[in-house]
This record gives sequence, C-alpha cells and structure tokens, in this order.
Amino acid sequence: MEIKIKALREQMESGLNAISSKKDLDEFWQAFLGKKGAVTALMKDLGQVPKEDRPATGRVINEFKSYVETRYQEARERIEELELSARDKTEQVDITLPASKNKVGSLHPITITKNEMINVFSGMGFEIFEGPEIEDDDHNFTRLNVAKNHPARDMQDTFYVAEDILLRTHTSPGQIRVMDAKKPPIKVLVPGRVFRSDSDATHSPMFHQMEGLVVDKTITLCDLQGMLDAFVKEIFGSDTRTRLRPSYFPFTEPSVEVDVSCFECGGCGCSLCKGTGWIEVLGGGIVHPRVLENCGIDSKEYSGLAFGIGIERIAMLKYGINNISLLYENDLRFLKQFRD
Repeated sequence: MEIKIKALREQMESGLNAISSKKDLDEFWQAFLGKKGAVTALMKDLGQVPKEDRPATGRVINEFKSYVETRYQEARERIEELELSARDKTEQVDITLPASKNKVGSLHPITITKNEMINVFSGMGFEIFEGPEIEDDDHNFTRLNVAKNHPARDMQDTFYVAEDILLRTHTSPGQIRVMDAKKPPIKVLVPGRVFRSDSDATHSPMFHQMEGLVVDKTITLCDLQGMLDAFVKEIFGSDTRTRLRPSYFPFTEPSVEVDVSCFECGGCGCSLCKGTGWIEVLGGGIVHPRVLENCGIDSKEYSGLAFGIGIERIAMLKYGINNISLLYENDLRFLKQFRD
C-alpha cells in the first residue's frame, strides 16, 4: 500500500504542476478526489489489507487524502489569483484619457418663454386653465361675438375637422369655458397651441398663444395697461414702456394693439423696430358685453379685460430670432444655444 501511495503521490505532484486553468483543476479533482478518483480507490482497497494492519494503513491513507486536498486548495487559490490578475488587466481604465460626458438636454425656447410668462402672471394672481385643442364652432367663434358669415371670420384661416368642429384658432375659447364654469371675480391665464392655415417667415400653421382674462367690477383699460406694463418690464427689461393703439377685435370693445418701446435701441429707432421706436407684441381690450352675456354674466354689473399674446412672438423678440421655422426644425445647433 505504501508503494502504491508513493507512486500516486508522484503522479499527483506532476498533475498539480500541469494545472493552469479551472478546467485543469476540475480534471485533477475527478482524477484524485472524485468518487472514482485514485485516493477514493485507496479507501476501497483497505478491505484487502490484513485486519491487524488496517488501522495503521487507514491512518496513512487519510493523511495522504488530507495532503492531496491541501495541495488542491493551494492550486485552486493560485489559479483564482491568475484569473483575477488577467481580468484586472483587461478591465484596466486609463485615467489619463478624457472622460466621457453625458449629453444634457435643455428646455425648448418656446417652453422657456411660456414658463417665464406664466411666472409673471402667476405673481399677479392668475390661475392657469388649459382648454381642448379641438373645439366646436360655438366656443371658438359664435359665443365670442363672431357669428356665422361674420366678416371677422376671414381674419382667421381655419382648419375644420368636421362641420362646426375645428382646430382652435386662438386660446380665447378657454375664457368662454372658464366663465361657464365659474362666476366673477375671474382671473385666468389660458396657454396652449392654436392652429391657422398660415405660413411664412413670421407665421406658422401651428403656434402657441396665451390668453388672459380678468372679470370683476369696474375693470377698465387702465387695469389692462398697468398689468401689461408690469409684464413687459419683467420680460424685456425694467426700462420697457407700453403703448395702446386703437384696433378691432369682435370679442372686445374697445380693442387695442399693445406696443412696447424697442428694447434694442431704447426707442431711438433701429432695424428691429423698423425705425419707429415701438414694437407690436399683442392685442387686447375690454371684454365685449355680449360675450359676458353669452356666459350668463351681467354686463351691467361686471366688466372684464382680455389679451392674447403669441408666445413665439415674444420668444423671437426676446432671443433675436428672425424666422419662426427655426423654432420647429429641431436643429440641435440652434437649440443648444438655450442650454442653461
């Protein structure tokens, strides 16, 4: 038995020296320590040893088995260290290389402008309401004092979805819905997308508008001018002034166009203001009594003011954009300029 163990020991040492991978380790275990391995076979051969020699022989076999297991464990640790070292080399990071940067997005200039406008009017106590983009003729025109075949309808080239159903041409239908649901006092802002069949350097078939409505007792044009004067100072600068010019809108009477003093030249005259010193920015007026009556509000007791602001118009003036299509082309070179 001792001769057998000696030969097996030499065979084991040779096998250990040849181990270079986990596959070799598995093969070594099966050859020596597995159920059919050489060391296990020694225990089975113990029955052939004379009875009086079995205790001593068994002890020798157990010592040999422990030795083989120890040597196997040493080989296993060596292989794991080799594999870890090889993996570290492949996963090594060169800290001298430039770091990869995550691309950060930014808000669209229309969104930035809209948020700034909402913040200004929210500070004045306005609530926000968003109406549907697909409207009926009644809310979009008729109850805003624009009856069928009224000449004012020619001012808005309209997309009709079906008879008497259309893509809203302005956010003014929102004021009708608010006045239907709520009685005075009312102070509401209605931002959203609107649609008109119009397209050139300063117009788009889809654009954004912000409607403002205030209904209460003794509302006058002075309230409108004071409110808009505070608005333009926040948006364009503290030196900006407003000017009201007579105009016509079917849902306000009197109606005005609102100009601001040119913030580029300070009112002296330049290419932006076409030499006039003033820039037109929005329209508004005192809510027509018929519009109030259409919503069940007593026009003898209450009056209101309304204004409509093109968000693209404000964004183009604020950022010096000369073509409205730039706001919709999604050119990253253009949009990156508005990153904080």
